[in-house]
Amino acid sequence: MAPTQASIQLPSSSSTRNSGAASTVEVSSVCKAYGDFVAVDDLSLAIKPGSIYGLLGPNGAGKTSTLRMIIGIIVPDSGHITVFGEPLKPAHKDRFGYLPEERGLYKKMKVLEHLLFLGQLKGLSGAEALKRARSWCERFDLSAWTDKKVEELSKGMQQKVQFIGAVLHDPELIVMDEPFSGLDPASTVVLKNVLLELAKSGKAILLSTHGMDQAERLCHSICLVNHGHVVLQGDLAQIKAGYGSCNVQIKYDGDARFLQESRLVQSFNDYGNYVEVRLAPGADTQELLRLASAGARLSKFEVMEPSLEEIFIAAVSKPAESKPNA
Repeated sequence: MAPTQASIQLPSSSSTRNSGAASTVEVSSVCKAYGDFVAVDDLSLAIKPGSIYGLLGPNGAGKTSTLRMIIGIIVPDSGHITVFGEPLKPAHKDRFGYLPEERGLYKKMKVLEHLLFLGQLKGLSGAEALKRARSWCERFDLSAWTDKKVEELSKGMQQKVQFIGAVLHDPELIVMDEPFSGLDPASTVVLKNVLLELAKSGKAILLSTHGMDQAERLCHSICLVNHGHVVLQGDLAQIKAGYGSCNVQIKYDGDARFLQESRLVQSFNDYGNYVEVRLAPGADTQELLRLASAGARLSKFEVMEPSLEEIFIAAVSKPAESKPNA
C-alpha cells in the first residue's frame, strides 16, 4: 500500500535552492489538451537559478508537453508561464538550451561543422563557436570524431553531440528530455558532473528522465506527474523525510524465514547479494533484527530512507482521486 504522504503537496523548489532569488521559470495552472486527451492538467512549478529540477512520471504523463510549453514550442491552452521574470517571448529563446528526447541532428553534417552551425544560430561568432565546440568535444571524448558525419556515430555519441549543441551558447535555462538516453556508464558520469557544474555556476536546469537513480543523485527538487497532473512535488529531501525510514537492507547467510513474518515485513525485494525489506506499518526494526539474527548470520543490517524509485512507484500506483479528464 502506498504511504499516505503520496498525496501530500509539499513545498516546491522555490522554498529551497536559492530561496532569495527570483525563479528562472514559473509555471502557473497550465493546461494542455490534444483533442479530447488532456496531456497537462493544472500544473504549476517553479525553478530557481542554480538548481536541478526533475520532471518525472510514466510514459504519457505530460512531461514532454510541459517541457515544450516552457520553451515556447507549443502554447498552453490555459494558465501562464514566465521565464526570467517575464511572459515567454521569442527574444528569450537564445537564453535557452534544449535537448529533445528524439534526435534533432542533421545526419549528413560532420560533427564539428554541425556544432558550429548550432552555435552561430544562437549568436556566437564562428571563431567563438569553434573554440567552445573543440573544448566540449574534448570534455566528452569526441575529439577523434569531429570530422565524422553524424550518421557514423553511435547513438550515445550522437546524444553527446546533441547535448553540446544545447549548451554551446552558455544558456541560462537548460531543458533536457531524457538526457542520459543511449549513454554508457562512463559518459553518464561525465554528463552528471557537467550538469552539477552548470548548476553550481547558476544555471537553472530542468530535466525529464525515467532514470530514477540519476534523478535521485542530481535533482534538488522534483515534480512527479501522472495522467497530466501533479502527484507529488517539492524538495527531494523533504519528500524522502515524509516517507520515513521504513526500509531495511539486509545481507545474510542462512535461514530466511524472517522475511515471511507479516507483522514486521510488508514486502521485500531479493537482489541476490542482499534483500531490501519494506517494514510493515508500526514494525520495530529492533524486533526484525532480533528475529533475523536468530536464524541467519547477518553481515549488514541498515535502516534506509526509501529510494526515489520506490516513491515513484508508490505515488503513481496510488488510486487516482482524479478529475474527470485526468
